[in-house]
Formats: sequence, structure tokens, C-alpha cells
Amino acid sequence: MMIRHLVLFKLNEGVERDDPRVVKGVEAFRSLDGAIPEIRFWELGWNVSDRPIAHDFAINSAFDDADALRRYVEHPDHQAGVAQWREFATWVIADYEF
Repeated sequence: MMIRHLVLFKLNEGVERDDPRVVKGVEAFRSLDGAIPEIRFWELGWNVSDRPIAHDFAINSAFDDADALRRYVEHPDHQAGVAQWREFATWVIADYEF
């Protein structure tokens, strides 16, 4: 069994995808793949749906187990990315075994 870690981001009101903070935040998360050894699968991208309930940005990742996910969450590079995104977005997560 592995752990799937899904994160869906909603940009704050008035914040656009091309905002320099957002561009920097996307790069911060994109750079985690290969930088944090616990990551087994890493995929991210902008939403293409025009449905009003849709979020703006998503990360789909996988880890060997709950301990590996915890080490990822606590990793300084991950925490730095979270701090950037906290300035311009909110998010929800789901972690499940597969």
C-alpha cells in the first residue's frame, strides 16, 4: 500500500495565475520532485475546467507510507513552498491508501 497525497489550491480573490508570487510558488513546488527523496510520484498543473466549483491548481503525489508522507510534509523545501502559497491561496488535501 502507498499513500496518495492530493492538494487542490484556490487562488485568493483578485489573484491571477501570472501574479509573480504565484509563478514563484508554482516553481517552488515543481522543484520538489527530485529534491525530496520520499516522493514516489509527482504531478502538478493548472485546472482546465470552467466549472464554478473547480479549484485552480492541483498537486497529485504518492509516497511509500505515512512516515514518508510525514517526512515530506516536514521537509524544509516543502515548508518553504507552503509559506509562499499561504500568501495568495487556500487549499484542501486528501490522503488515502492505494
